[in-house]
Amino acid sequence: MTQIHQPERRSRTLRGRPYSLQEFAAKYGLKKEQAESLFTRFGPSSVELDLLMAAKRRPPVLPDHIHE
Repeated sequence: MTQIHQPERRSRTLRGRPYSLQEFAAKYGLKKEQAESLFTRFGPSSVELDLLMAAKRRPPVLPDHIHE
């Protein structure tokens, strides 16, 4: 039987505060499946996810509630 080898992910240092999955999806107007995929691949770091979305030219649809 063939086993599928999943690449081992190195744990990343958390940069910025962590987003919840729901907060990330709402901030960028993403469908649940899209948000889960990005969240799984890049982690909960607000800095990393904000940079990723900026690179994708995807501005936030909701203001950031960090400073409120």
